[in-house]
Amino acid sequence: MAGRKRKKSRFGFLTKKFPLRMQRKLVMLFMAVILAFVVLIGRITYINVTKGSKYTKAVLDQQIYDSRVIAFKRGDIVDRNGTKIATSERVYNVILDVKMLTDKEEYLEPTKEVLSECFGIDGSVVDGLVKEDPDSQYEILAQGVDYETAQKFNEIDEDDEKYPNVVGVWLEDDYTRTYPYGSLASDVVGFTYAGNNGAIGIENAYNDVLNGTDGREYGYFDSESSVERTVKPAKNGNTVVSTIDVTLQNIVEQAILEFNQEHAGDGELGSKNTAVIIMNPNTGEILAEASYPNFDLNEPRNWSQVYPEEAWAAKTQEVAEDYTEQGRTPGWDELSDEEKEAEVLNDLWRNFCVSDAYEPGSVAKPFTVAAGLETGTLTGNETYYCGGSKNVMGWEIGCHYRAGHGTETIQDAIANSCNVALMDMASAIGVDNFTRYQHIFGFGEYTGIDLPGEAYTAGLLYTAENMTDVDLASNSFGQNFNVTMTQMAAAFASLINGGYYYEPHVVKQIQDENGNVIETKDPVLLRKTISSDTSKMLKTYLKATMDYGTGQRAQVEGYDIGAKTGTAEKLPRGNGKYLLSYMGYAPQENPEVLVYVVIDEARNDSAGDSSLVLGLSKKIMEEAFPYLGITTIAESGENVKTEGQNFGDTEYTDYDEDYEDTYDNPDGAYIDENYSPDLDDWASGETAE
Repeated sequence: MAGRKRKKSRFGFLTKKFPLRMQRKLVMLFMAVILAFVVLIGRITYINVTKGSKYTKAVLDQQIYDSRVIAFKRGDIVDRNGTKIATSERVYNVILDVKMLTDKEEYLEPTKEVLSECFGIDGSVVDGLVKEDPDSQYEILAQGVDYETAQKFNEIDEDDEKYPNVVGVWLEDDYTRTYPYGSLASDVVGFTYAGNNGAIGIENAYNDVLNGTDGREYGYFDSESSVERTVKPAKNGNTVVSTIDVTLQNIVEQAILEFNQEHAGDGELGSKNTAVIIMNPNTGEILAEASYPNFDLNEPRNWSQVYPEEAWAAKTQEVAEDYTEQGRTPGWDELSDEEKEAEVLNDLWRNFCVSDAYEPGSVAKPFTVAAGLETGTLTGNETYYCGGSKNVMGWEIGCHYRAGHGTETIQDAIANSCNVALMDMASAIGVDNFTRYQHIFGFGEYTGIDLPGEAYTAGLLYTAENMTDVDLASNSFGQNFNVTMTQMAAAFASLINGGYYYEPHVVKQIQDENGNVIETKDPVLLRKTISSDTSKMLKTYLKATMDYGTGQRAQVEGYDIGAKTGTAEKLPRGNGKYLLSYMGYAPQENPEVLVYVVIDEARNDSAGDSSLVLGLSKKIMEEAFPYLGITTIAESGENVKTEGQNFGDTEYTDYDEDYEDTYDNPDGAYIDENYSPDLDDWASGETAE
């Protein structure tokens, strides 16, 4: 059988052309090339992992790189009706690309001329930048340029025929914070500094809510001028809807201003402080909050709008004395003039209603009565005898009416503001119950108000362990312990609304930039202070103040009002300085509004001149009640008058005329620098702890 024929190889010609030795060399060469590629790929991978960003930057540095920030718009602050009280207006920053400007010599002078003509930028500024950093592509020449000026430049920039050599200048969008109402609600609203940082007030407390996030436009031009560009838009801030009513706020501030102008003189202000809180007692919403002196939010450092030169010098001296008494370091004399001015400005910017503590005076008497009724030590049927003073531990502590009120009921004691009767009530209540109820009413505690700088007052009250009978006696009528206006207003609201203590607040809602509601501040009930029966009895007593007691001169025709007046002798005793106050509400049966007025050291005030605070309070209520639509007597059909002895305009006499107390906590700032409002209860529907 014949052998099978062998198939010819398709590559046989190669073996014929390349001998075995050559074939081996070719294989080795091929393997060497493959190995080189493997090494190269490995090296590239290593470089990319370890030094990729460095080489990428080196490449991009050789190209024209373009990047700019897109500024966000800070959210507005509006009143409860949507009126803007703080907003951000669009402005422009003038940016210079020095590298582009110096690309050709003929660009420099025409561009400098336009910068001077449009923005008032001196040519020497541009020359300095050209000399110092000729490769810079982003230099800010001016900030806050308005729309009209920007339009003037844009017209020039687009006119290539007339201005062909104006290059390297462009406008960057930005925003500036403005306050349409100037000084209105300055303590509550606050202002910003260093861009978008809130200094005080809502601007500070809700800084993160108001702020948005900057966007960015970036990309680069390659050698063929093709562009790769990405835009990440800015996220604007949210709008904060406050509880403040602009119209009501204006009513209050105008009344305060007129009072202080009337009593000013000889380079002095009309008072050290005049402050007002108007609150809804059924929700804790603050409808108006003002203090005098205030300041222009658009120019917060311009003190000359508030103080004459002499008054500013006196204020500086006062702050210097307080600074020294506090033992702060460095010493006052070691501070620079700028640092001293900053200290005085901080005093001006401080919110008196939130950060300052003072002895409340007789406005605190209803709380003593409430504690007695709640603990059962008082029934409401007691009578007391006032002979003008009471001996406590060997000391004669006087009533403001030294002639004595004679025999009186609890209602009479409140209406006529009798110290002696209140001391007798406190003696029956006892130290333990008295101090316990001070804290139930929120004295010595944070209220939780959503504003920064709330005062720390825990150390301004006696404890059950260190309160003596003399301390108990003076505390019963509002001396020898300190409170804030916010504490007093929130606590008093609970006395008249059935015993419900609501967290006071100045913000009711958060909206996004399109007006959609994203968070709502519902009333936060913190605790029950007293029973509804006690509340009802107290309102009867408080109505007597207006019917025949110390508050008659504040009566507003057509409204059924309950109230309590107060005069507190300030430390050091006997210095002739007083804090006058009035706490009123309407209508009597179902209170819709609470008004708290404080005048601290009215200029040249006399000891018993309660007419100052009564007159101011009446003026505010006469305008505020109709505006708010408060129920009138005619509408409610209720006008039951309380009856009792009217002592008329009695002359005030200091309570400590015959003894010296040991309380040494003066009024003034007790601001807690570390206090930050707790906003976690937003929209939670849960009662705060």
